[in-house]
Amino acid sequence: MKKIVVFGAGLVAKPGIKYLLDHGFEVTVATRTVSKAEAIVGDAPNGKAVAFDISKDSLEEAGLIQNCDLAISLLPYAFHPEIAAVCIKHKKHMATTSYVSDAMRALDAKAKEAGVLLLNECGVDPGTDHMSAMRVIHQVQKNGGKVVSFKSYCGGLPAPDANDNPLGYKFSWSPKGVLLAGTNPAKYLEYGTIKEIRSGELFRKFWPMYVEGMHLEAYPNRDSLPYKELYGISDAHTMFRGTFRYPNWCQTIQGMFDLGMLDTTARDDLHGLTWKQLTAKLI
Repeated sequence: MKKIVVFGAGLVAKPGIKYLLDHGFEVTVATRTVSKAEAIVGDAPNGKAVAFDISKDSLEEAGLIQNCDLAISLLPYAFHPEIAAVCIKHKKHMATTSYVSDAMRALDAKAKEAGVLLLNECGVDPGTDHMSAMRVIHQVQKNGGKVVSFKSYCGGLPAPDANDNPLGYKFSWSPKGVLLAGTNPAKYLEYGTIKEIRSGELFRKFWPMYVEGMHLEAYPNRDSLPYKELYGISDAHTMFRGTFRYPNWCQTIQGMFDLGMLDTTARDDLHGLTWKQLTAKLI
């Protein structure tokens, strides 16, 4: 497996692409803004940047998947199933960092029939957190133990000496994605009782934690319940997956939500406003 096509050249793309180039893979970076791909590939002889807009261009006509061994999608999650379908058709493997959506799950049988690997959730969270969780759980089970309560926390944070802005956060992926994640509902299991948090209330349900000399905030991460079965601990009375942020993140994002700044409804009455005027209008 030597030829890889990477769809997307956003904030998360550069480290992975550089790694692949440095290890001798032939990498084609396909993105809407080709200058971003060119900046990442640089003068690497085994790298190539091409212009491709999945919202307009045909994957079949572009021939990018037919000519690769592996397709990596770093595009917004809604585009993954489209790439996956073409990968299955041409018997090419695919990887993404995104959660498994219903649309991706629907392709499972076809992928297995074609002998194609559709590897999702291979980032930090979701991804590395799964692997570290399974290492702990399997070790307990290997030693004859039984996991009755599972809690894990994960968060991409700037180093303490680089924590120098009001949010206490540095965007390493789509800022829109980070903010819209704050509109998700959440669900987890605590001592046999299902706890549910509706959209818009997530950042009212947080608590302080002290970890390795750092004061942090923790809050629930999406729906934790399916991971009981996935992790093989179906008898657990507590199942919780959480996110870490620096203090004041939750109150700040909740304030933005309450002001209407995270509302995705299209409007035609905001053009030309200053930030002050926009805020006043939203209030």
